[in-house]
Amino acid sequence: MLTKYIDYQDGDTQLEGYMAYHETNTPKPAVLVAHDWSGRREFACKAAERVAAMGYVGFALDMYGKGIFGRDGDTEGNAALMNPYASDRALLRQRINAALHAVRKLPQIDAARIAAMGYCFGGMCALELARSGADVKGVISIHGIFAPGNVANKKMSAKVLCLHGHDDPMVPPEQVLAFEKEMTEAGVDWQVHVYGGTMHAFTNPIANNPAFGTIYKEIAAKRAYQSITNFLAEIF
Repeated sequence: MLTKYIDYQDGDTQLEGYMAYHETNTPKPAVLVAHDWSGRREFACKAAERVAAMGYVGFALDMYGKGIFGRDGDTEGNAALMNPYASDRALLRQRINAALHAVRKLPQIDAARIAAMGYCFGGMCALELARSGADVKGVISIHGIFAPGNVANKKMSAKVLCLHGHDDPMVPPEQVLAFEKEMTEAGVDWQVHVYGGTMHAFTNPIANNPAFGTIYKEIAAKRAYQSITNFLAEIF
């Protein structure tokens, strides 16, 4: 497996992605990986490598800026990094579309076959990419936030897969129902897989904060990654 850091821009903001892939003579489908609220750290990079192991190109994108990272357990600091984007969905859409435009130019990538997936805050980012009307095959939200912002949706062409813990305190059942209604009214090909007895951040092995609602759950993580594998095979 080959890995490299890729510099790209959003206006005047310098960003740094992490690409993982196997050498090939022909361009491959790519999956953008949007990080959680702590930034494009090891977890997102390992997810890009997991994508590469599936036979695609994984690209862990950067929402915050080159060298800007939070820390595990720093709720206040991580929230300060995330909130400007969570509260301004136009800014969020611009930033994640910058990653899409950068990836499309890379020679290793089949520009007609791109998807996006994201964890927690990154799940919100992946859904906003779809809501922006971006020309991608599909998006995957992994214990992500479903609630829309105050920016109107454009015509959505991407298929949508959401992997959700039923006991996630950050996404209560009414938010799930509202999202399903939103997607249905938009004519989207959508799926929501709900895992019982499962909280937020269930794919992250270091998540262990019951009071905050973040708990790793191995069986849910295995089921989620099987669904991801199936979904990517379908759309590509």
